[in-house]
Amino acid sequence: QVQLVESGGGLVQAGGSLRLSCVASGSIFTFNVMEWFRQSVGKERELVARVTRDGSTIYADSVKGRFTISRDNAANTLYLQMSSLKPEDTAVYYCNGAQFMPPRRVGGQGTQVTVSS
Repeated sequence: QVQLVESGGGLVQAGGSLRLSCVASGSIFTFNVMEWFRQSVGKERELVARVTRDGSTIYADSVKGRFTISRDNAANTLYLQMSSLKPEDTAVYYCNGAQFMPPRRVGGQGTQVTVSS
């Protein structure tokens, strides 16, 4: 079973940048889709960004133009480059991998991002 471990979170001032990493214990090529979710206190988990195996991406409207998702299949790593951070970006960020056949999903434990105003 592939495990995912996020890192790169921390405390940053508004307007700053962070890069999150999600390292897999095995190949991420098996995942058709990899995603970053986030959850802040009192809110439901929301999809931040998604990247398919061929590199197609989608983003939540709230992060378009500020965040960039990418995957390095050779390094078995998923990234989330976050720029122009806002206090409302404060949340625990989780990475997730989804395989279609056979269907399975794998998620990490999360990394805290805190943006101060």
